[in-house]
Amino acid sequence: MNDDKPLILIADDLASNVDLLVNTLNQDYRIGVAKNGKKALEFTKKYRPNLILLDVRMPEMDGFEVCGYLKSNSNTKDIPVIFITGMTDVAHKTKGFEMGAVDYITKPFHAAEVIARVRTHLYVQLMRETLNAQNIILEQKVKEKTAEIQGMLGATIHAMALTVESRDPYTAGHQERVAQFACDIARTMRLPQDTIDAIRFAGILHDIGKIRIPVAILNRPKKLLDVEYNMLKIHPQIGYDILKEIKSPWPFAEIAYQHHERLDGSGYPRGLKGGEILLEARILAVADVIEAMSSHRPYRPALGIEAALEEVRKNKGNFFDPQVVDACLLHFKRLKT
Repeated sequence: MNDDKPLILIADDLASNVDLLVNTLNQDYRIGVAKNGKKALEFTKKYRPNLILLDVRMPEMDGFEVCGYLKSNSNTKDIPVIFITGMTDVAHKTKGFEMGAVDYITKPFHAAEVIARVRTHLYVQLMRETLNAQNIILEQKVKEKTAEIQGMLGATIHAMALTVESRDPYTAGHQERVAQFACDIARTMRLPQDTIDAIRFAGILHDIGKIRIPVAILNRPKKLLDVEYNMLKIHPQIGYDILKEIKSPWPFAEIAYQHHERLDGSGYPRGLKGGEILLEARILAVADVIEAMSSHRPYRPALGIEAALEEVRKNKGNFFDPQVVDACLLHFKRLKT
């Protein structure tokens, strides 16, 4: 057995499910098996797998309880958990995400889907670990090495962003364009370079939480149902959970967390108001609206930059920071001249 291969724990009480998952994954990964929740926790404590495929319905201790134990323990809280279940309702899935799971795989299993989802989440976990390692190095290095290490950090962040965008071809490049718009606004406001750097990294990663949102919702060609929209609204929280443990000189996790908040408190996920919202997040919010409205989406054609600018102008002082809106309008005015 190749010990360099990632270790995956399959926790399921049905032998047929276990056999199918083992046969699907054993060529590329080391596999552990637990037939109940207690055994899953014992295996995790002893071997610390790289990822856990966890059945929701198991005797004695169900998957939600197991996930709760894992996420409450500092030694296991960062292990990605993918629930495997025959239940498909959105409320059920949302509960799993709120408990800290990274994804759902619905029975009956499709081998290609299982392989793709496992590979994606192992890659994201690797990127998180790489970012943490690079930031530890960043703190230890002297000033002359800072630029080189920040370049490494930036490359890893770009890789994480591309992983998210690969699931949604309709918005490919969205995060990069939002980051660019936000930095242009910040420069127009004459903010310091350190703040602009924070905005750039937060912009590139602001939608990373969408990695846990089903592709069918992201690519829906019609208006989302209320329950689907409510599920989409959890992506800033998910993004924050992914980014918050990454050591960095910039608060990009919190900035990304707040990018859908609005001055009047009507935003989400926390309903923050006014000064409770970081300036960097207020800038990102305007840039996000500008890019989204001026680009094509599955449910509508691009509305154009003028319509986007009118939207932020109309909501200046209500949804959007007046200084940020003024800087945004000035930037695009300068581009025309």
